[in-house]
Amino acid sequence: MLRSMTGFGKGSATAPDGTVLVVELSAVNRKQLELRFSMPQEFAPWEPEARKKISSLVSRGSLLVRVNMSQSAAGLADLNRERLEALIRLCDEYAPEEKKGQVNVATLLGLPGIFGSSENKDISAFLPALNDALDQALAGFNAMRECEGSALQQELGGRLNGLRDLLAQIEPQTAGLADAAKAKILARLADEKLPVDLNDERFLREVLYYADRADVTEEVTRLKSHFAQFDRFLSETPESAGRSMDFLLQEMFREITTLGNKAGSSGVSPHVVAFKTELEKLREQVQNVE
Repeated sequence: MLRSMTGFGKGSATAPDGTVLVVELSAVNRKQLELRFSMPQEFAPWEPEARKKISSLVSRGSLLVRVNMSQSAAGLADLNRERLEALIRLCDEYAPEEKKGQVNVATLLGLPGIFGSSENKDISAFLPALNDALDQALAGFNAMRECEGSALQQELGGRLNGLRDLLAQIEPQTAGLADAAKAKILARLADEKLPVDLNDERFLREVLYYADRADVTEEVTRLKSHFAQFDRFLSETPESAGRSMDFLLQEMFREITTLGNKAGSSGVSPHVVAFKTELEKLREQVQNVE
């Protein structure tokens, strides 16, 4: 199943001292994997382990890992009241006149160093709870991405079939373009009353060269091959299918552009424009695929 790059997950666990740890994951689109952490300073030693675990399950996207903690009632004895009061005074001093006396104490309580000493805190006691909360958040995060990916899979499959239908309308109109181009060249020479020797091999090669420039068989074949490869990515969904799909769409755009330039037909042009329009819509959706 395809997975979307956007998603959200949340998990919580309780440390031995009663502190509740909450881990939240949220992600938006990005070509590569970018991990950002927002958490109390004392949990910094846990970051490499968390990065390794997330990177093993997520390959693309800009992902924010937010860790919050709520102090247990027993832990309130470690409250550094002097530091808290100093922060309150400092915030009040720099607040605009209309905001003075409106300091959010709850926000200050979440800052490092407000409870006990950050330097002396034993991070090992919190690791099991942190990892448990992260596992829960990852499970919810991936479940949401897979749900969105399922919807994307149906959308992409439907739009791909639309491209197939457009190519099926284009193909009959381009089938005889090379022969028509050859006949047009010979007719033009005849109109100009220029001598034409149909037994002259070099002359025939030149005529065929210009006629073949209107032949779009190669472009049609490549487009059909790209359709088949895209279908395979939709059904087999390998890791990071989004990158490969995006590359195929670029190749499809190149082929349909060449086809339109070669054909140069008023009957073909509207179909080529419609093909490019649908291709762009398809590409917008692929940008959401991991």
